[in-house]
Amino acid sequence: MLKKYNEDLYKIRNSIKTCGEKIIMANKALLEKLTDCKEDKENDPKAYLKNLSSILNDIDNEIIKVLALTSPEARDLREVIAYFKITNELLRASQNSRSLIKVLSNNCSEIDQDIIKEYVIPLEKSSIKAFTIAMSMLDIDDVDELKDILHEVLLEEDKADELYSIVEKKIFKSLKDNSDFQKIHYILKAIRRFEKIADRATSIANLVLYIFEGGALERV
Repeated sequence: MLKKYNEDLYKIRNSIKTCGEKIIMANKALLEKLTDCKEDKENDPKAYLKNLSSILNDIDNEIIKVLALTSPEARDLREVIAYFKITNELLRASQNSRSLIKVLSNNCSEIDQDIIKEYVIPLEKSSIKAFTIAMSMLDIDDVDELKDILHEVLLEEDKADELYSIVEKKIFKSLKDNSDFQKIHYILKAIRRFEKIADRATSIANLVLYIFEGGALERV
C-alpha cells in the first residue's frame, strides 16, 4: 500500500509540475509578443493553456482518491492537502494568464511602447520568475533551502507590486483628453494580472513549505 501511495503522489506531483510549466510557457510566449507587439499566430500563448482546467480537475480527482483510499496522517496528509490547494492556485494563475493574453494580444498597440519596454515587460519578467522559482520548490525537501527560495519569491512579488503601481501611474499620466478611459482601465485591469500571478506564486511557495513545517494555512 505504501509503495502504491508513493507512486500516486509522485504522479500527482509531476502532473502539477507539468501544469505549472504550461503556465510559465504561456507567459513567456506572451512576453515575446509584447516585446515587439507581434500579432502573428506563431507560438500562440493560448495553446499552452488548452484544456488546462480539465487537466487540473483530473488531478484533483486523483488527490481525492488518495485521500479516500489511504487516509494519510501527519506530513503525508499535509502533502496531499498542499497539492489539492496548489491545483487551485494553478487554476487561478491560468485564468489570469488567459485574461492577459486576450487583452494584451489585441491591445498592445494601445499602450505607450516606452511604458511597455520600461515597466510592463519587467513586470511580466518578475511574475514569470516568481512563478518559476515557486514551482521549482516541488523538487526540494530541505526546509532551510525552501525558506531561502520563498524569500526569493517574495522579493519578486514585491517587485511586481511596485512595477504595477508605476505602470498604473504612467498610463494614467499619459492619458489625453480624448482617450478612451474605459478601454485604458480595461487594459490596466489585465496588466494587474501579472501581479496576481506573482501572488499565486507566493501561495504555492508557502504551501510547499507547509508540507514540511505544518502550521496554519493562510489565504494569499
